Amino acid sequence: MKSKRAIGRPRLNFSVQYAVVPRNQPTRAQLRRWAHAALEHDARITVRIVGRSEGRALNRDFRGKDDATNVLTFVFRDTPPFEGDLALCAPVVAREARAQGKSAAAHYAHLVVHGVLHLQGYDHQNNADARVMENRESQIVNKLGYPDPYFRD
Repeated sequence: MKSKRAIGRPRLNFSVQYAVVPRNQPTRAQLRRWAHAALEHDARITVRIVGRSEGRALNRDFRGKDDATNVLTFVFRDTPPFEGDLALCAPVVAREARAQGKSAAAHYAHLVVHGVLHLQGYDHQNNADARVMENRESQIVNKLGYPDPYFRD
């Protein structure tokens, strides 16, 4: 017998790749939960946890910036069902979490939500779009039980 999915709940085809030793990194289940929380439409998403050199190469090759960044979103299909990859740079995420005084899990959750929203067309290229995206991120991250990533009351 097929299991019934919740009405209105988007389907998520999800995979995780660890390119670095998974030390203090989220589990596949955590990553999936965070991605699903941000999902508004069906999607196929791969999350890859990378080290500094791969993160730097990806950022250089695809964005023209010669340093590692926390999360990159690669969109392969920009209409439902959405399809894309998220690359999370473990050392950058860990450094930022420490600097911001938050847990690594809270920061990973925020970055996964951020990346999944990008995959679905959200952006922050101008102030109005940034407000919409940040408000949506805050709602989702709070619902997941983590503090507002933008430190609003």
